[in-house]
Amino acid sequence: MIKVEGLTRVYGSYTAVDDVSFECQPGRVTGFLGPNGAGKSTTMRVMVGLTPPTKGNATINGKHFHDIPNPGRTVGVLLDASAQHGGRTGREILTLGAMTMGLPMSRVDEMLHLVSLTPSEAKRRVKNYSLGMKQRLGIAHALLGDPEVLILDEPANGLDPAGIRWMRGLLKSYADKGGTVLLSSHLLHEVELIADEMILIGKGKIVAQGDRKTLMAHAGPAETLVTSLDNDALARALQGKDIAVTPAGDGLRVACEPVEVGRTAVEHHIVLSDLRSGDGGLEELFLQLTADTAREADLSTPNGAIA
Repeated sequence: MIKVEGLTRVYGSYTAVDDVSFECQPGRVTGFLGPNGAGKSTTMRVMVGLTPPTKGNATINGKHFHDIPNPGRTVGVLLDASAQHGGRTGREILTLGAMTMGLPMSRVDEMLHLVSLTPSEAKRRVKNYSLGMKQRLGIAHALLGDPEVLILDEPANGLDPAGIRWMRGLLKSYADKGGTVLLSSHLLHEVELIADEMILIGKGKIVAQGDRKTLMAHAGPAETLVTSLDNDALARALQGKDIAVTPAGDGLRVACEPVEVGRTAVEHHIVLSDLRSGDGGLEELFLQLTADTAREADLSTPNGAIA
């Protein structure tokens, strides 16, 4: 279990993390989401003892990281896949980790196999690895001590689509066995597919947290986009239920959940060719909640126009 309480980290006049509190429970994957510079990495660095907090606490299984004996057996960490000794081979890096943690050398081969690094790749120096291979090696090192907790910062960087799918399955399986996973990313879609709970951070502050259903409740009234073989008849049927309907491209935008649109279509024997949520999903909510941290101008407004 990870517990963060009133965590603040200040650098001179700049506050990187501002009174952040949350918990990550065993058996669950928690997504830690935010734009670049939002405070994700700083929070994780405090968790694992690399950065001292200005105020507040971050504990793992009730202890500060520096108080955990043989911490690699309790918490696996991957904060920067490129921060590995470039002159050593992948096997050497895992071997040194195993020796430090008092693990049998057989564990090295198990981890290489788990992350699909071949024997020839394991003999190559890390400076010759692609970013995706470095990520796989970093994940192998994080899992080497069979820890109860995983803290991973942007582990999907550099992985191809097959690698990202593999990582999702690996982390989900780890949580299903009772492990605690904190996964930082700005890839909302990928985190949405795996996370049981999500924490959104912007400008160092938590702006929302909860499961997808809870978060989407913040997004306002539901909307549905629908196209049918008789849009006029469907519009009349929906308006007869006091549901607002407006034209949208080849179909309709309806102010209700998709299930109600589908139910109405069945009642009136109207064939649907397209039915989907009209809200922007988690991505749209994320952009709304972190709008004041975005670097990109909104080109849809005069103030966002490019001169």
